[in-house]
Amino acid sequence: MRLHTLEVTAFGPFANTVEIDFDELGADGLFLLHGQTGAGKTSILDAVAFALYGTVPGARADGRRLLSDHAPAGLAPRVRLEATISGRRILLERSPEYERPKMRGTGTVKQQAKATLTWLDGDGVDLSRIPDIGDAVKGLLGMSAEQFFQVVLLPQGDFAKFLRAGSDERGKLLERLFDTTRFGDVEQWFRERRGTGGKLLAEQQKTVDLLAAKVAAAAGIEAGADADPVEWAHRLSADAADTRDAAASVLERAREVDRTNRQALDTAVALEQSLRRRTDALAALESLDATEPVRQELRSERDAAQRATSVSILDRDAGRAGTDAEKAARAAEVAAEPLRADDEGRRLLAEIGDVPADTDRALIRSRSEQWSAEAARLDDLLQQHRRLTTVEEDLARVAGRRGTLGEERGRLVTERTALPDRLTAAVASVSASEQAAAALPGLVAARDLAADSLGAATELASRSAELERAQQQVLELHSAFNDARDTHLDIRRRRIEGMAAELAARLTAGEPCEVCGATEHPAPAVPAPDTVTKDDESAAQSAEQRAETALAEARTVATETTGAVAMLRQRCGDIPVDELALRHAEAVRAHDEAKNEAARLARRRAEVDELHRHATDLDERIQRVESELADLDRRHAVLSAEAAEIRTRITEAAGDAESLAPRRRRVAGLAAAATALLDARSAAAHARTVAEQRSAETVAAAEGAGFADLVAARAALRSAERLDEIDRVLRAADNERAVATATLAEPAIAVLTGDEQPDVPGARATVAAGAAALDQAHAAATESARRALDIDAFTSRLEQAYAKLVPLRDEQAELADLADVVAGGGSNAKKMSLRSYVLAARLEEVAEAASERLRRMSGGRYEFVHSDAAETRGRRGGLGLDIHDEYTGVVRSTKTLSGGESFQASLALALGLADVVAAEAGGLVLDTMFIDEGFGTLDADSLDAVMGVLDELRAGGRVVGVVSHVDEMRQRIPSRLHVIRGRSGSTVQVAS
Repeated sequence: MRLHTLEVTAFGPFANTVEIDFDELGADGLFLLHGQTGAGKTSILDAVAFALYGTVPGARADGRRLLSDHAPAGLAPRVRLEATISGRRILLERSPEYERPKMRGTGTVKQQAKATLTWLDGDGVDLSRIPDIGDAVKGLLGMSAEQFFQVVLLPQGDFAKFLRAGSDERGKLLERLFDTTRFGDVEQWFRERRGTGGKLLAEQQKTVDLLAAKVAAAAGIEAGADADPVEWAHRLSADAADTRDAAASVLERAREVDRTNRQALDTAVALEQSLRRRTDALAALESLDATEPVRQELRSERDAAQRATSVSILDRDAGRAGTDAEKAARAAEVAAEPLRADDEGRRLLAEIGDVPADTDRALIRSRSEQWSAEAARLDDLLQQHRRLTTVEEDLARVAGRRGTLGEERGRLVTERTALPDRLTAAVASVSASEQAAAALPGLVAARDLAADSLGAATELASRSAELERAQQQVLELHSAFNDARDTHLDIRRRRIEGMAAELAARLTAGEPCEVCGATEHPAPAVPAPDTVTKDDESAAQSAEQRAETALAEARTVATETTGAVAMLRQRCGDIPVDELALRHAEAVRAHDEAKNEAARLARRRAEVDELHRHATDLDERIQRVESELADLDRRHAVLSAEAAEIRTRITEAAGDAESLAPRRRRVAGLAAAATALLDARSAAAHARTVAEQRSAETVAAAEGAGFADLVAARAALRSAERLDEIDRVLRAADNERAVATATLAEPAIAVLTGDEQPDVPGARATVAAGAAALDQAHAAATESARRALDIDAFTSRLEQAYAKLVPLRDEQAELADLADVVAGGGSNAKKMSLRSYVLAARLEEVAEAASERLRRMSGGRYEFVHSDAAETRGRRGGLGLDIHDEYTGVVRSTKTLSGGESFQASLALALGLADVVAAEAGGLVLDTMFIDEGFGTLDADSLDAVMGVLDELRAGGRVVGVVSHVDEMRQRIPSRLHVIRGRSGSTVQVAS
């Protein structure tokens, strides 16, 4: 991967747009990224990371605020990166999520993140969806964002923590960089298989125990099988079968006795029932003979009612016809009422008379047709009168519109005449705003320069005092370091002198000496009064290291403060603060006036354009008004002529137009009333004729049915309920006589004399005793058969379940042993899980790669040593990392390294890890990488060694960016990217 150009806008500390040409900056293969604390050096790296992955490294990603606080309102943050990755040249452009002011009102609105990827080599479809872009970048680089941050943006401070971390913290970082998911999946698979197998085994064992308990319950014994539950269950099944066969024999004998007893009982009960039925039948026949005269009267009443039914139907029809005739006569009277209210109508009623006659139709129809013709003529005149009203309303609207348009034309002409003067004034305002906008960039630069100088002069006073304090602290800490070093050397000398006594103290009788190997110790050395121990030496060494670290930190602070003071003097030029304040105020005033004037430019240009558009609009509107006035004049003339013609026609036909509607309503009402009267009188005559015919037919029907008159026929009628009641009484008597006769004719009853005596109670007692014995035998046989069936069924299921249990038990034992080994337990001698073992192998590779560079940076003194030993208190092992000191031959903890040595070790570890991760990602060549801070802890020789390693890194065309504010780095690295901090935001300056 090689970076070409980076463009950053409103991002982090950068208020406006800054551009960085990495091709120019990295032409030598090594460049320095420097600047004051907080200027934005790390933000350059954040911009590269954000362009590629849409996020920034470390804790800064949690803030989720990438929009610059210095950016002008409404300016969108944006990062634009051009790079070549895996041979493909691409252009990435991203804008993060941010809050912008609302267009209307107060408050803010959220803008969603956006991104685009353009293939500059022309091969492929450009992308605009953020997930697709992330997949494409990850596919090209072959690594995740976490791996990229560790491999390309080497955070030296994080690796210093990694250097001194325990196994757990070190393992968390390695798991993020190296994909151990598949090995973790293997561990999880074994855990899940062991858990699943254990559940299956427990469930199967529970099934066996449950079935054994069911066998015992079915056999009626307490639970508790033998060692072999299947054999035990088969013995219980054989015993149950013997008991079942014996109970079946007893049941068969009890059934035979019960059948004999029930046959005797049936014979006695049948004889008793036959005697009772014979007595009941004789009594029923005697009762029917006594009530026969009453039933004969009922038959006569039913016959007369049936004959009167047909007469009643005709009688009802005649009644309805008479009622209809009366209603029709009243309707004819009502229909004549509208005609009585008019003179012409009353004359018609006098001609036709009160009683309907055959001549009514000719008289009434003739008069109705005359009135209808008159109504049609009046309808045509009314239609012409309504048209006249519409024409007069149109004339009124046309006249009103002509007046309105005349007024509008005058107003538009006046406004068009005054427009040229307004346009001239607006053009002059635009010219003034354009001049202010042209001068604004120079005024902005002057204002910012004055503000920067004023801020530098204000800050210079406090930083000068801070520099004096820092220099004084360096002197004090240097003296303290010399004292601690002298103390340490003195204690080490005294311990070496007393080493013989220290070794003698560890001698044990009969055990070989550590020095000479002898088992006899005739004259062991005695410690001197001032002898020191190893703990004393360790304490003195720790005190020396603390003093050295404090001195290095103080020197770093002093160096940084010195550079800051020099930079401040350069920025303010040693000009007094009061004079700088006056210059700044004047620059701000001139800038604000020009800014306000320039801000009106767009509005004033819009006003000029609006005035031009308004002039064109006024000309068009005047033309439209004049055209519409001409159309209205023509329409007014046409409508006036039509209204005069209609008034003439109405006057000639009717005289007065106001009497047309009343006259039309009167003659139309007379015509409708005449038609209704004709229909009503015809219906009344027809109804009267029908009523007379129906009455004559009813009287004739009554005499034909055998009644003296119609009154007698009406008296013979009976209700349907009464007739149904008579039929029920007669049918019941007939049925009762038939049943009694049939009963006496049955062979079993006909042979009886009435003197027989059956013994039913004795027979029932005998049956009850036999049934009780049968029930007892049946219950015993059923219970024994059920128990035998249950035992057989449960025994068969128990045998199947036990056959499944045995292989499960063996398989689970083997699976548990394997799961323990994979998880780091059981027979696993290393006590390391599979995933820890893989991470340990990766760490061993990192240690080997890092040791090559550490040996060169430390002059061959130090190298990394990987340890796979388990740690104390049950913590996981395999991830130990120590330092081998070639000078002493001792392997010691990385925590014992000094500040400069820690930086060398951290840098070597970061580079080694970058090599291994890149190889893990498919051997991707990383042509560009950044190393962040830490060079201030190195002395001159160590810095030379580190620079030698950096020179090796840039071999083969690789570009290395070093992030540091150490002055000596600026002298060693000619290509520099200077990030300059300012009150209005940071800027960049390239020196190459």
